[in-house]
Amino acid sequence: MDCPSRDMLDLIGGKWAILILCCLQQGPVRTGALMRQIGGISQKMLTQTLRDLERDGFVERISHPEVPPRVEYRLTDLGRSLSDLARTMEQWVVAHYPAILEQRRRSCAGPRPGA
Repeated sequence: MDCPSRDMLDLIGGKWAILILCCLQQGPVRTGALMRQIGGISQKMLTQTLRDLERDGFVERISHPEVPPRVEYRLTDLGRSLSDLARTMEQWVVAHYPAILEQRRRSCAGPRPGA
């Protein structure tokens, strides 16, 4: 059975898609600039993720007829709406991350003797 939520979570739940969408919020960006902004992503993974995002209508590939060729990516209207949700999630993480880290610290410490 097809599940739209699962299908989209496969794409945006990956390690890189949301980061790419957030980087594109400021306007068109070249792939080299995306790699520098994100850090840690391989060229292969960046290319594949951009292709997937383009296939599903979240980003648009802009090829400029220049020598050497120049390619940029920008958000579509659909991509902007998703990146807005991603930004909200990022704000939630920033606001709650200290509490999450504290809970992790307490959980990793294990039970106290005599408790």
